[in-house]
Amino acid sequence: MTRFRQATAGDVDDILGMMRGYYEQDGYTFVEAEARAAALALIQDPHLGRLWVTCEGDTVVGYVAVALGFSFEYRGREAFVDELYIAESHRGRGLGGEALEIAEAYCRDAGVNALHLEVEGHREQALELYRRWGFVDYDRYLMSKWLTGSKPAPRAAAGRQGARRSGPKKSPGHG
Repeated sequence: MTRFRQATAGDVDDILGMMRGYYEQDGYTFVEAEARAAALALIQDPHLGRLWVTCEGDTVVGYVAVALGFSFEYRGREAFVDELYIAESHRGRGLGGEALEIAEAYCRDAGVNALHLEVEGHREQALELYRRWGFVDYDRYLMSKWLTGSKPAPRAAAGRQGARRSGPKKSPGHG
């Protein structure tokens, strides 16, 4: 039996509290109004993906967000584990693996061909978990260009051209 459930609008304040701390740890810009709008959009519009939480009593202690997309390279639907966060007090209890299991099952049911994620290099425990679950680093870059909003850029983007992205390596002339 899963310890996760789909998030509701009532969970958003707890999610944002964890997100704020998570972003602070990795040096990301946190804009509460935009994060709130994004969480509510994911909760309210199933065409975008899904957001789940895990709780201890009435307290949210973790969340995982999956965003849906489309790719020629992956022959159709693809998805991205946009965020997976488990409170430090609850790590080492199998919740990260359970979050990935829920994300993967949802993606299979939704006809998704490939599931991606990104992780900061210093998060060794998370890297090990993702590798155990079959995620592979294909030595590519995830490059982003903000088109709207307040343009919050991760600290990791400063001083380098892009962040690594999982996915097969393309041959020259593609992409």
